[in-house]
Amino acid sequence: MMRHRKWWEDAIIYQIYPRSFKDSNGDGIGDINGIIEKLDYIESLGVNTVWINPMILSNQQDNGYDVINYTKVDPLFGTEEDGERLIKELKNRGIKIIFDFPLNHTSDQHPWFKEALKGKDNPYRNYYVWAESEEDRPYPNNWTAGFGGSAWSRVLNEDQYYLHLFMHSMPDLNWSHAPLRQEMAEVLNYWIEKGIDGFRLDAFIYMDIDQDFPEYPGEKGPGQGMNEHGNNIKDYLNEMNQAISHHEKEVFLVGEATSADADLTQWYTDQENDMVDKIITLQYFPENKEGMDRSVPESNQHLPLDPKKFKKVQKEFQEKGGADGGPILFWSNHDMPRSPHKYGNMATEHRDNSAKMMATLLYLQRGIPIIYNGEEIGMKNVAFGDPGNIADSGVMHFYQEAHQAGWEHKNIMHHINLTARDVSRGIMQWEDSEKVGFTDGVPWMLYNRESTYNVKDQEKDEDSILNFHRKLIELKKTELFQHGAYEMKETEETLYAYERTSGVERALIYCNFSESAKTVDIEEGWHAQQIALQNAGNGLEDGKLRLSPYGAVVLVKK
Repeated sequence: MMRHRKWWEDAIIYQIYPRSFKDSNGDGIGDINGIIEKLDYIESLGVNTVWINPMILSNQQDNGYDVINYTKVDPLFGTEEDGERLIKELKNRGIKIIFDFPLNHTSDQHPWFKEALKGKDNPYRNYYVWAESEEDRPYPNNWTAGFGGSAWSRVLNEDQYYLHLFMHSMPDLNWSHAPLRQEMAEVLNYWIEKGIDGFRLDAFIYMDIDQDFPEYPGEKGPGQGMNEHGNNIKDYLNEMNQAISHHEKEVFLVGEATSADADLTQWYTDQENDMVDKIITLQYFPENKEGMDRSVPESNQHLPLDPKKFKKVQKEFQEKGGADGGPILFWSNHDMPRSPHKYGNMATEHRDNSAKMMATLLYLQRGIPIIYNGEEIGMKNVAFGDPGNIADSGVMHFYQEAHQAGWEHKNIMHHINLTARDVSRGIMQWEDSEKVGFTDGVPWMLYNRESTYNVKDQEKDEDSILNFHRKLIELKKTELFQHGAYEMKETEETLYAYERTSGVERALIYCNFSESAKTVDIEEGWHAQQIALQNAGNGLEDGKLRLSPYGAVVLVKK
């Protein structure tokens, strides 16, 4: 008997960072009606699902992840009616929608936290995590926050501190408190009834805080690392799944677990464990640390991808990513720099081939692609000239440490502009015009104006990165590339090759991750007429496949 496939096993996801996507009202900030305006474009890509970063009411200290109200649309992006119209328009096009759910913390302006500050006896006090400090210590323990400083902030005129693993304005929620879990279940059900098809569970790996508050070994260290992957997360997620199980439709839960390796990913996504369906992790991209300066924090040092380790990691995730659609596949998102810029080659002669090769390498593997808006046109990172303009205190800390170690300003900013998360949040490039077709106002963020690397110009060019992505997505939709078996080939370090099989269909995919041309011997029976997709400069003749610098070739035999 054939196993029932859930809808998300065939998902091809387009991630939209709404602030930077399209502004409809001239205030310089992307919004819901801007997304609606571009739905024909999104549909033309061939994707069948969108994930949109938070558009619920927020204090906007962390661009939507510091929530004030989980069920209200932020007026910055539009009205409740605009949100409902977006969901309806997506449904009309057969496109599913994933809601970004920041469940680890709220804003300090959330009504729950304001109530909690009224006193220890307030019923909302236990919605958050509190501790006291010994008299001779400034904080309850030595945990540091993700955005710098202590993970604890003291309440005025009180002896208690609240926990914030990210920034001081985002207090952590106390998931051990049953009334809080009930409130969050109601939020999920509210949005499912509105038409949402799935949720990205932001930072869910920190739901289980160790409330014995053990010290970090040494002088101080990250509170996140002391509280990730706790034992009670399974119970919390089991309860969450039970709370939404009465809905007739299948609801997709994808968890953000930045530190999860293949084994942890397998555990979280094991259907018998009933936690999440898929995991987004940052462990896909092992870097070569041989050239790292040990006197400077690693966080913002630009390091090259380690091709040998990268293949090993990809193989592990292919093996442990689950039979139900495979692992999540992505190169970039809003929390990291654009990988084609960081790991590819942006030189004029290589930029197009490099972007096409990287898409081919990753997205035709077994798994669920997530394409970050702008990736499909080869957008590069924006470049900041001053670390003070980047909304991440960790960047300034890196700058100061590197400066003290003797690094020059230009070199420090080079590294920051290839590693900071904000560099990937530049304005979507719709056309080659003064404000790139994004707004009539003053854009909220930096942007790159580029001829060729914009939607309007690439629509006209059959060989553009955009049209290559469309062809790639059409291939991905086939049974062979969505559900076929996967086998990685043994190759030299900078070649990446794998085989896909489904029934009598076979595919060979060869990608050259270097700026030197390569020649590969191909087994008998393959010829140039079987090339289903390729970028520029390759060739197949007499059993020899010639790969151009950053070349990619997809061969399909039926």
